[in-house]
Amino acid sequence: MSFHSTPSPEPAGRNDLAEGFVSHLLQWAEQAGAPRTSLVVLAAAGRLVSLATHSGHVCAQLDTVLELFPDQSPTELVERLLASRMVAATGAPPTLPEVLPLVLDGCGRLYLHRYFAYERRLAASLRKRAERHTSPPTAEMRQQLDCLFADNARRLGDRPDWQKLAAALAWRSKLTIISGGPGTGKTTTIVALLACLLTESPGLRVALAAPTGKAAARMLEALRQRAGDLPVELQARLPRESHTLHRLLGVTPEPGRFHHHAENPLPIDALVVDEASMLDLALACRLCDAVPPDARLILLGDKDQLSAVEAGAVFSEVSADPTLTAACIAELSSLTATPAACIQPPPAITPTPLADCVVWFSESHRFASTSGIGRLAADINGGRGNEACDWLAGAADPSVSWLSDGSADLTPATRQVIVEGYHRYCTALVAALADPVSRRRQVFAAFDGFRVLCALRETARGVRAINALVTRHLLQLGAGVHPGGPRSPWYVGRPVMVLRNDYVLKLFNGDVGICLPDDGGELMVWFPEQDAGFRPLAPVRLPEHDTAFAMTVHKAQGSEFESVFLLLPEHHNRVLTRELLYTGITRASTKVAVVGSREVLVGACANRTRRHSGLIARLGEVGP
Repeated sequence: MSFHSTPSPEPAGRNDLAEGFVSHLLQWAEQAGAPRTSLVVLAAAGRLVSLATHSGHVCAQLDTVLELFPDQSPTELVERLLASRMVAATGAPPTLPEVLPLVLDGCGRLYLHRYFAYERRLAASLRKRAERHTSPPTAEMRQQLDCLFADNARRLGDRPDWQKLAAALAWRSKLTIISGGPGTGKTTTIVALLACLLTESPGLRVALAAPTGKAAARMLEALRQRAGDLPVELQARLPRESHTLHRLLGVTPEPGRFHHHAENPLPIDALVVDEASMLDLALACRLCDAVPPDARLILLGDKDQLSAVEAGAVFSEVSADPTLTAACIAELSSLTATPAACIQPPPAITPTPLADCVVWFSESHRFASTSGIGRLAADINGGRGNEACDWLAGAADPSVSWLSDGSADLTPATRQVIVEGYHRYCTALVAALADPVSRRRQVFAAFDGFRVLCALRETARGVRAINALVTRHLLQLGAGVHPGGPRSPWYVGRPVMVLRNDYVLKLFNGDVGICLPDDGGELMVWFPEQDAGFRPLAPVRLPEHDTAFAMTVHKAQGSEFESVFLLLPEHHNRVLTRELLYTGITRASTKVAVVGSREVLVGACANRTRRHSGLIARLGEVGP
């Protein structure tokens, strides 16, 4: 009897998936000889765990199961679960229990077995990496850091340079976690760190990666831009490509397995992962499995952004404690010439054993904290919904605006703002029809100049409706040409987002291409490449995809647009959270418009994402 043959993930609702899992669970329990009195409790527990996992939680709380059986004590409930022979209980500290479908830990967390194993494995890996340090600082290291951060020293005066401190921390450590919003200097810090490491060890094998193709491309582009001031010989040693995490790990025909793992680790000495807030528990675990124990692992992200679509909020949990021990502060002071008294990190959200590994960047060099997008993001992050609305309504800064449109169907004025947002894109398309080769880059630049971001896919205020609206407008203007006739979904200017990885075509979930004619006039979908060129593919070859004038905020993670039009739902929805608002707003580099009612905006600011997990507790456990 195999407990790993879970139902196939058919395109069904979460309830259908949960019921399918429960059906299998009960069959296994009956085959194992479980008493019938335990089956009702087992069914309820299995259903709750399945639903919790599909909602982004790593585990369910036993208290939630107890609420369904008010006549039973916690002890009686646990006894019935264990009697079902489908639930394993952990010890203290927990060892990996026998392979049963569900695991109950000592704190009342109920897991699917594989998620308990992922969580435990990831915690052990991070804990071991956090304990590893490199050789003590030298005079040469201090001189190099002083040189690389000389401009910061002139700008900051007596204030501590947290970019320099973070680079020093990563130089001395095997695990470094840097959290900061857009423009806070994460890329600048990494360029300086890599310059230090590659000066010290010219043959160091460094890899760059991110969860999506767009994020990986942006990471490499930003690194190249920041590296312009380095000596030419150092620039030549920097990584020349970045990877999606799936491509880096190497996908195999077997679902859920990668070519690189603990027994076949990546051939690298250092790995930098950008947009790490998008890491789910399973991927984070497999990534750490594949990174050699003595290699440096540097995670960059924003703890305040949306977490992964799948189960887990790994980055926000592992970045929760930026405290530094006295010994670490003394070493950083020696390495950076910063007075120890000035190295005062903020207090921890939740204490973890990863102290001395975490740095928070709070000063944005892109957005001033008192104006525009910076102030709006700060108010939302702080849960100050009414202040955010007042700031938007006051029109005190041209970089932020608010359209108070909470109607079920968007008002004509709102629709007009949306279609006008794509005016520059339409103009670029018309020019590209006359000169498709040389104008291709301008089309992509114009497309990234404006984007509609939605909380939902469906409804009149969702992704599908907005894509249909802009498509109609484009075709009416004549900017989009339908060579295949009006029944064909393909037209000049149709942007598409890939929704499923295709490793043969080297296309990944989140990649965006634009339909444009080639030299012979045939419509192809063009995708940007890391070498600044473009790669054409015939539309019929594309994996699952969707039109991309509008996209969900989740899909926009890892991207940046000049101007963002953030469209909120008519009514409050459980997906509408503070993190979603913050993520959507900070996708904009110069301008953002928020569309919705005050009630919905204030409600979203008050709604924080909370995911059940035991990762922080696991980090504190003793054992392998």
